[in-house]
Amino acid sequence: METKKNRKVILAAAAVLIIFVAAALILYGLFKPKAASGGKEITVTVVDDQGKKKSYELETDASYLGQALNEIEGLVVEGEEGDYGMYVRAVNGLEAVYERDQAYWAFYVNGEYCNYAIEEQPVYDKDAFEIKYEAGK
Repeated sequence: METKKNRKVILAAAAVLIIFVAAALILYGLFKPKAASGGKEITVTVVDDQGKKKSYELETDASYLGQALNEIEGLVVEGEEGDYGMYVRAVNGLEAVYERDQAYWAFYVNGEYCNYAIEEQPVYDKDAFEIKYEAGK
């Protein structure tokens, strides 16, 4: 008798877990960043540690920012893979070392802080990206 009861509890728990995982996957599919396909014109502006700006115009078919950055002639973005995507260490040879002075490269799209890693940040026509050197006080 106890074995049947235990089996029912285990089956019910497994069913709830399966439903939870399926719901999570559906929600991720609905709310993950969507990329635009086809040609787009974007602007990428780099702001260095002195506040000097350099802008790049790009016509691209890239779906995500990481792909687009690789297409820009004269722009060199270097980093390493981290837990949340590529951690950008240097832009055009200027290194941001967080451990030294809490400096990092911040990414903005249309004036808003990017919420995704550059490999997952969607690119849309007329987007204006800013890569800005920021340091702690």
